[in-house]
Amino acid sequence: MSVKESKRRDFLKGALAAGAAAGTTLVAPKPVRAQTGGPQPASAATPSAPTVAAETMGSNDQPMPEPGKHVANPGSDFMIDVFKNANLEYVAMVTSSAMRGLQESIVNYGGNRAPQLVVCCHEEVATGMAHGYAKMAGKPMGAMMHSVVGLQHASMAIYNAWCDRVPVMVVSGNTADANKRLPGVEWFHTAVDPGAMVRDMVKWDDAPASLQNFGESFMRARMLATTPPMAPVLVLADSELQEEPIGDRSALSIPPLREVIPPEADAKTIAAVAKAIANAAHPVIVVDRTARSQEGVELLVKLAESLNAPVIDLYGRMNFPTNHFLHQTGRRGHLLREADVILALEVNDVWGLVNHMSDTPGRPWKRVIKPDAQVISISSSYLYSRSAFGDVQRYLAADMMIGADAQTTLPDLIEAVTHASRDHASTIAARKKPMVDAYLAMRNGARRRAAAGWDASPISTARLCQEIWAQIKHEKWSLVSQAQFESFWPQQLWDFTDHKHFMGNSGGYGIGYGLPAAAGAALACKAEGRIAVDIQPDGDLMFVPSVLWTLAHHKIPLLIVMHNNRAWHQETMHVQRIAVQRDRDPHSWRVGTLIEAPYVDFAGMAKSMGVWAEGPISDPAQLGPALQRALAVVKSGQPALLDVVTQPR
Repeated sequence: MSVKESKRRDFLKGALAAGAAAGTTLVAPKPVRAQTGGPQPASAATPSAPTVAAETMGSNDQPMPEPGKHVANPGSDFMIDVFKNANLEYVAMVTSSAMRGLQESIVNYGGNRAPQLVVCCHEEVATGMAHGYAKMAGKPMGAMMHSVVGLQHASMAIYNAWCDRVPVMVVSGNTADANKRLPGVEWFHTAVDPGAMVRDMVKWDDAPASLQNFGESFMRARMLATTPPMAPVLVLADSELQEEPIGDRSALSIPPLREVIPPEADAKTIAAVAKAIANAAHPVIVVDRTARSQEGVELLVKLAESLNAPVIDLYGRMNFPTNHFLHQTGRRGHLLREADVILALEVNDVWGLVNHMSDTPGRPWKRVIKPDAQVISISSSYLYSRSAFGDVQRYLAADMMIGADAQTTLPDLIEAVTHASRDHASTIAARKKPMVDAYLAMRNGARRRAAAGWDASPISTARLCQEIWAQIKHEKWSLVSQAQFESFWPQQLWDFTDHKHFMGNSGGYGIGYGLPAAAGAALACKAEGRIAVDIQPDGDLMFVPSVLWTLAHHKIPLLIVMHNNRAWHQETMHVQRIAVQRDRDPHSWRVGTLIEAPYVDFAGMAKSMGVWAEGPISDPAQLGPALQRALAVVKSGQPALLDVVTQPR
């Protein structure tokens, strides 16, 4: 017998002895029905009662509680009442000893309903799911994680949500009282100030020292997270607060859920903005993270139509219908050069909008708009910022800088524009036909470009997107992935009309955002009967493959169409550019940027985790029928993955 096996047997004997000494009756758990979608390994069989006791009920050093000494009213039950009061429907989590009290209370006290646990295999995935869910559902989701190490795992996803200005309720464990920490791991996994690790990428954080403090702190965090500019927040759930019994539950209270009315520009400022754009000969409206709802989309349409002003959408959200003649994003360069007044609404990078910087040594730059063009910026970002990270972008002193929420300001701005433009009615009306003609030319031009390489193998990204559109255009759908990796073909070819048709990009451009955010958005779509579509980059999925298991486990319907160009192509272009600048071998890009030798079997990977999958598909003639089969699986309520080998962009 090996030394390792001998120690294991001694451990089991000790655990059984402890259980017998405490008078514990060992009962085997009921068998769990196997998950559909993939074979179950033999090791998934229900373990024997002694094994369950030995491996879940502690050792001689950690015996089960004696009869009559159970905790009947733990603090974590109150915390669940707080979660419910904050209207959290879901909490994504990786199981964790630091959060064992909360996990147990969610299931046994809260009935695993509102909030319901969404089981993840990595804290970055849990936080990324909450990120995507918040954008699609329009309300925050919880991300619950192990203490110091879990928070570090989650930090990249927290940063994405911070840069994207998305409310995520992050809850992490800790044991503040050092005298209450078990020797060993609990010391490694605690800190004096855990929030310090992510403080510059959350809007607010707190470490409540009492249950009453926790209730008030969490509700404050909920309020701050959802007040523009929105952002993630962090509240620590101390292990002692979770596990100690509540002395007097009637002495505890939870503040009611209240929403803060977003800030709006004052009447005098609105009148000045309206006068400037109404008097302009060539006004341009630029939107980024402007619309928070369908109401915001409709208000933007009304504003643009009141001026017949073209709209450039930077796609931070679904802001403006792509089938509207004033959607002129494809003419961005020409419109900005011609503009005399530019109205930027919640534009994250105003400097980058009106200037161009060359990616060459020295980084030379030049202004791309007229010297006398007036720039007006309305943004809630002026009201709050952090200094550690560069998400603020380069500073531009716009001609008018208005710290206000753009969507909240739009109704009064529209009314003011209507009044200010009465003397310019003929000029505004005359802009319509040129805009319609330009829009049709732009749209038809996109279709002609999409036809190039239509039958090529690997499959072009234009054909990939158009084949998907052919399958979903008569459905209730949402594109829950970024679009820049497909050269924005969806925005050029599809009809985006609903705010939930698209939820924007990652914010921080951190790889590993795509599939978790898509999964979270698909969870929100499931409640509405929407078909969630994720055009999934291969390199991104390689960071977070465990999301596939979460999708299968929770039966979250998501159509995953792989954009499998077998490379980290963004980095490929960077390495090529540097090699050319240095007059060196441009083919050296193949080292370090290709995902090959071996190629990844994404369909096989998905099947191993219980997700229906097909592929790889490189013949474009096979793509449409395969999409039909995958869509049928999604309509049945299950996730599906289609591995498509594609051109780079």
